[in-house]
Parts: sequence; C-alpha cells; structure tokens
Amino acid sequence: MTAGLRPQVVTSRFGMPESWTLRAYLQSDGYKGLRKALTMSPEEVHKATLDSSILGRGGAGFDAGRKWGMLRKAEPVYLVVNGDESEPATFKDHALIEADPHQLIEGALICAYAIHAARVFIYIRGEMALGLERVQAALNEAYEYGAVGADIFGSGFSVDIVVHPGAGAYICGDETALLESLEGKRGFPRIKPPNYPAAIGVYGAPTVVNNVETLSNLAFIMRNGSEAFHALGEGASRGTKVMALSGHVRRPGNYELVFADTTFRDLIFDPALGGGLRDDRELKFFIPGGASAPWFGPEHLDVPLANEKIAEAGSMAGSGAVTVMDVTACPVRSAWRLSRFFHRESCGQCTPCREGSGWVDKVMRRLEDGNGRESDLDLLMDICDNISPGVHWPPAQTTICPLGPSIPSSVAWGIRMFRDDFLEHVRLGHCPFPPDRLRTSLAHA
Repeated sequence: MTAGLRPQVVTSRFGMPESWTLRAYLQSDGYKGLRKALTMSPEEVHKATLDSSILGRGGAGFDAGRKWGMLRKAEPVYLVVNGDESEPATFKDHALIEADPHQLIEGALICAYAIHAARVFIYIRGEMALGLERVQAALNEAYEYGAVGADIFGSGFSVDIVVHPGAGAYICGDETALLESLEGKRGFPRIKPPNYPAAIGVYGAPTVVNNVETLSNLAFIMRNGSEAFHALGEGASRGTKVMALSGHVRRPGNYELVFADTTFRDLIFDPALGGGLRDDRELKFFIPGGASAPWFGPEHLDVPLANEKIAEAGSMAGSGAVTVMDVTACPVRSAWRLSRFFHRESCGQCTPCREGSGWVDKVMRRLEDGNGRESDLDLLMDICDNISPGVHWPPAQTTICPLGPSIPSSVAWGIRMFRDDFLEHVRLGHCPFPPDRLRTSLAHA
C-alpha cells in the first residue's frame, strides 16, 4: 500500500498551503456537503448518517446515527463538539483542528441541522492554542460567508456556534465531565443513568456530544453519499480512521487508513507509513488504541485495524493512537508513567480510582527505583482487581466514568507480558535498562 493510493476522507487538505483558511477550503469542495444537506430534510440527513454506519472516533466507537436518534423529545437540543483530546500519544484531533477547522465547522453544522440543534458548542482543550486561534478565525470567516448564523445559505435554518476553551483536564474527555466544565463547574463526570447527554445534557437539555474526527467525516458523507463511505472498510468498521502513530518508529505521525484494509504490521513497517522501527531494532510491544488500552505483542501484528478485530484480540481501537516500543524500552517504567498519568488526572469522585490509582503509582515507583519486592507483583494485581474486578478486557465498570477501570491496563498487561523484567528490577535493585535507552512512549508522542 502506498501513500498515494490511500483514500483521504478527512485529511485530504493536510499539507495544502493555508489549509485552515476559507479560501483554501472553498477551492476543495468546502461547504458543498452543507449546501447539499440543506436541500434535504433533517430526517434524510440523519438517515444518511445511519446508512453510512459511521462509528464515533473518540474512543467508545458508538454508532453516531444511533446516538442522534436517542435524543429525548424536548426543546432546545444542543450539539457539543468534544475537542478535549487528552489521551497520551493521541494527536489526530489536534491535527484536524489546526489543519482543517472549516471541515469541523461544516460537519458540526450538518449534525446541528439533522438534530434541530439550537446552538453548537465547540469545546477545545486549552493547551491547543494554535487550534483554538484557527477555529475561531475560521468561525469568523464562516459567519461572513453565510455558513453560520441566521438563515444559512438562504435555507431558513439558523444556528450559532460558540468556541469554548477547556482548562487542561483529562477527565473532561468524558462527555459528562465536559458538559460540567462547559457549564462553568468543576469537570466531574455525572452519574449515568439518569445523566446520559441524550436525555439530560448541557443545561439539562437533550445534547449530542460528538468527537472532532466523527463530525469531520460528515462533509464527505453528504457530498458523496452514504454508500461511498460505507463501501470503505468492512463489518462494523466503516470508512477511514486517522491513526496517530508514535514511539520507536522511523516515521511517527497521523495516517488515515481504510478500516480493516490495513494491519498493525502495515502501519508500523510499511515504508509509506511507519517505515519500521528505528535502528532496525526488534519490536517488544505496542499499545493499539491509546494509553488506556491493553498492550499487544509481536504476535498481534497481523490483527486488522478494525474495531471488532482488535476487540476480539483482547484490546481496543480506542482513540486510534498506536504507540510502538522496541527492545530498549523498559516495560516497568512505561507502565509506571502511564499509571502515574491516570493517578494525576483522577477527579477523585470514586474511591477505586482515587485511592487505587495512588496505590498503583506508589508501588510502581518503588519497583522502578529498585526498591521493590517480588510480592509487589501480586500486590499490584490485587490492587488492579479491586479497581476493576477480574482485571480483564473489556473491564468491569466500578466507577462513574471509564478512567478508573483504565488504570489496570498498563500495569496488569505489563506484568502478564513481561514478568521477568519486573522481577529483574527486584533482583538487581535498579532498572536494568540504561537511562539513555529509556525512550518511553510519552517522550516521543
């Protein structure tokens, strides 16, 4: 597979001069999808989305059309765009926001029309300073062009869009915590039920919360028809997916690939994609779907990039972030760094997450520093079992949001796959990997 032959649904403007401007967007079919949608009824636009079988690209992989159809019958209805991309080593939404903000705005408008939204809120992580600047500038251009506001393109449909910067909390990636933050409160996830956004969302009104990449696909679906999108991929995984590849590869970056047509081996080793491991070292393990996903080993390289295939193999496609680690990587340090991240980002509402994450962090740090005991491995697995009973995938849900059950993934799979490396830390009294070779995923994200 070569770069030139890969279909580009949401990344076609990447690399174009000033791709974030209205001028560049209009030169490449910009707002044609919205214009076509406005000639259809909202119900027809919703059906086209359903027929495309597009799954959410934020991590959960829920059918977008079905999500829209779950809205409680009440007014007003709101649309919230989740641009709070915070998962370690995940950077595909960041790129879409910076490189093609008009595509995001057009997709949001198509969705707003289909669900009769009274207002659209685009919530973007506060650290994405350039992205925030470009989205706001693109929104100003869209207002002047007549694509946003009153009587859009003379269709009679009116809606306003508000850009809202977040404050840099990972927990606000959870859609209900994001809604709390949007309302000016602390980003605490809401208890579900009853607080499913489709029933009780922002300001208590029915709300659709969709991810940046999900909405960015809608312009293509409207322009080319649901059949063209559905023809890409297979099974439950349709269309393309932007994979954020990082770690010990020669060519880290974002790659848009057709679902199920590509394997992890292709992504990592194809010269047009990852280009193989740096210095031709051997693969040790890789994380297939963001920091909260269970790890895969070299035996999983031929698993297709499809939600259901990755799930069958024991992990998840998640956010689409694939982090590759070669034989110089220390699995203890990698697992500790990831578990420490979740500990720091816990909102503290739920005991298993608040207390369990801290215990995991302390024991993992002890092992990494060479002060651990052999019994610490069983202790860690016991803590993980208390956080998420059974320590399996998909995890048992014991907390309000998925952050808690995500904590055991790196630690439990690290111990299961590399128990000897953990024991070596205990036997030697220090990490066996020299400091200059400890190039963890977070250092190369």
